[in-house]
Amino acid sequence: MHFRMAGRSFSVHPVWLLITLTVFVILIKLGWWQLSRAVEKEQQLQQLASWQAEGPLSWTQLQQLPLAEADLVQIADQARWLAPRVWLLDNKMVQSRIGYDVVIPVQFNRFDPPVLVNLGWVPAAGSRNELPDIEIPEELPIRGLLRTSFGSFRLGQNLEAGGDWPMRIQQIELESINPYLPEPALPAVIYQMEQSPFLPHYQPVVLPPEKHRGYALQWFMLGVAALGVALAASLRKEDDNEQN
Repeated sequence: MHFRMAGRSFSVHPVWLLITLTVFVILIKLGWWQLSRAVEKEQQLQQLASWQAEGPLSWTQLQQLPLAEADLVQIADQARWLAPRVWLLDNKMVQSRIGYDVVIPVQFNRFDPPVLVNLGWVPAAGSRNELPDIEIPEELPIRGLLRTSFGSFRLGQNLEAGGDWPMRIQQIELESINPYLPEPALPAVIYQMEQSPFLPHYQPVVLPPEKHRGYALQWFMLGVAALGVALAASLRKEDDNEQN
């Protein structure tokens, strides 16, 4: 395939043209995806700031909101642990040490459905066969942040059920957890934000919008670079043919 641009002649093989255009489209799409992530993070930060200005809500006050609108709400109330259920969220690195996040089900009122609470981090023992000792009071104060969006990609089995508590889990999935509860839990997780026997470390926004915009610029530049390299290669090929 031959074409002229800016007074120069280019020769491109159709297969290489298809590959170049495919790479260019993928890189541009990645750039736009990063820009959309930046907008999403800005909205989350604005929502978080708005709820922070309102101050923490009690569980009764939070129930007045539709769950879909309660994301990033701060909650402060007393809850009852549904003992002996404890899940250890695996492979959590904090302060350069590997460990677990401690996840338990609680009820704020007797007849309300359970809700999961991430109490924070504990270091792992020296062996995978040994789990840390977890002590949780029957009644405990919850001071945390409610998220209605949680979970992540995983490989393999989620729950390592050995019949004893605590149980190790790869990520929070209600499909894995609900069979161990008296009734299905709310599709939400409260992340404890105050210091306790466990170390809270949850960050609702890990990468700021500026980071995503920077990544978007990098993807766009890579896309332009891919086109530039392809054009330069086809031009050199044409020039070589003319010299011969």
